Amino acid sequence: MRCVIARFPFELTRSGVLESMRGVKPEEVIGESVIIGRRTYPLKQVGQVITRQDRRDFSAGEVLRAMTRLGFTCRGLPQAVAPTRGLSPLQNASAMLGAPTAV
Repeated sequence: MRCVIARFPFELTRSGVLESMRGVKPEEVIGESVIIGRRTYPLKQVGQVITRQDRRDFSAGEVLRAMTRLGFTCRGLPQAVAPTRGLSPLQNASAMLGAPTAV
């Protein structure tokens, strides 16, 4: 499959990507990722290995589109957990002082 990553054309195949990533240790995934074989890799790491370009030269979206078209399972950014409403500074200070006691 022909795809363009960082303004350069690449002829990628599923087997070629599997071969390129063989023996590459996955980095910690904190953003978008792709499952290759039984391992989960960050998209930027995969892009760097298969294109031999610096990670700053391409976007994760370009690699995401290419990997999806090749049939790999891609995962987006983790869903943010809804923030729980905490105590206001006044409520926090009051809780730290404790409740008044009856004399």
